Amino acid sequence: MDKFFKLSEKNTNVKTEILAGITTFLAMAYILGVNPSILHDAGMDINAVFLATAVASGITSLIMGLLANYPVALSAGMGVNALFAYTICGAMGYSWQAALAAVLISGLIFLVISVTGIRKKIIDAIPMQLKFAIGAGIGFFVAFVGLKNAGIIVANESTYVTLGNFTDPTVLLALFGIIITIGLVAKKVPAGVFVGMVITAIVGIILGALGFKGMPSLPDHAFTSTFEMSTFGACFGGFGELFKSPLSAFVIIFSFLFVDFFDTAGTLISVGNQIGIVKPDGELIGVEKALFTDAFGTCLGAVLGTSTITSFVESTSGVGVGGRSGLTACTTGILFLLSIFISPIILSAVTNAVTAPALVVVGIMMAGQLGGIDWDNIIFTCAGFITIIFMILSYSISNGIAMGFIAYTVAMCACGKAKEIHPTVWVLLVIFVIYFATPNFM
Repeated sequence: MDKFFKLSEKNTNVKTEILAGITTFLAMAYILGVNPSILHDAGMDINAVFLATAVASGITSLIMGLLANYPVALSAGMGVNALFAYTICGAMGYSWQAALAAVLISGLIFLVISVTGIRKKIIDAIPMQLKFAIGAGIGFFVAFVGLKNAGIIVANESTYVTLGNFTDPTVLLALFGIIITIGLVAKKVPAGVFVGMVITAIVGIILGALGFKGMPSLPDHAFTSTFEMSTFGACFGGFGELFKSPLSAFVIIFSFLFVDFFDTAGTLISVGNQIGIVKPDGELIGVEKALFTDAFGTCLGAVLGTSTITSFVESTSGVGVGGRSGLTACTTGILFLLSIFISPIILSAVTNAVTAPALVVVGIMMAGQLGGIDWDNIIFTCAGFITIIFMILSYSISNGIAMGFIAYTVAMCACGKAKEIHPTVWVLLVIFVIYFATPNFM
């Protein structure tokens, strides 16, 4: 195992990798409840989507670990599932079968551009300074996600966001978990992020037993399974409906491509920066296999019956615990497959209050990548700031990357350095403009 995953070379061990994989899974486990709920609004069977999500996540995470040796797990992407359910199936009126057909096509296109190296060339063309900004921005983003999910930050009509109700027991539990986890990490306790999650869960279960509402709990029964497969292969029956309007079909497929491409690119860049697989010229070592796995996952998910499968930014929580190899992803993948039988435990014991501390503390760790940005250079200052602020406030990794590219191009031109801009960046600029010109898909 040490030889296969190159554990010694990566300065890690089996115990650390397994803990990292468990941490990543716990940080991602919410998707098993959220994704079926969202796609149910598109008319899909909840049990079938749960099974499709668990199986697709498990298989693709295992492939990522075994093939690419990356500590990155995959599952149905948040945001793109909302695009699937509420825009394509909702506002546009397409059936979920047609939407799955579009997901499959986007995955096949990704397979082609991954195998041919086009996808890698685009990622390599991103300036190193922007890669640091993307990594740091994702850190702020995942921290914001954790704070929002736990109710520490809530919506406000006047200021858009504000502090939540600090008398709410679940909010207090999340705050307790954040404080404990920060203390553990500051003290350099091994696997401090994971230990913080466990302590938070145990305290929550005890409080729940004492009568506090909304707390993590132990289920009445631990094992269950529902092998509902009504969505399997349904994508193949949606092609006719999808292409009744070729223009609409193009817009839908392009939107799936755009969001998945740049969410994945951002996640891989962020993880790559943390585990030291980014060369000085900005090239990610071994990224081709990771991109192939991501594309394959999208195709597999579409056939099984779920929206786009993509590399999950929550993988950074496992990296924060010390995960450095594919064994982390394999551990997460196995847990996803086991979740088919232990879903009651996952859905009752792993709440937002439990995962929030991990996301916030991992965000703190990732923010250290800000140090790699040359803040004395106005070009990178503008591009970095715009990338980060838009990633957080638009609640989208891909939007942040797009706006950062635009800011970078404008600043380079303003400084008389237009000739130094990589040709790929100019192509991406056109794509970003087209994307923002279709506001219903942002």
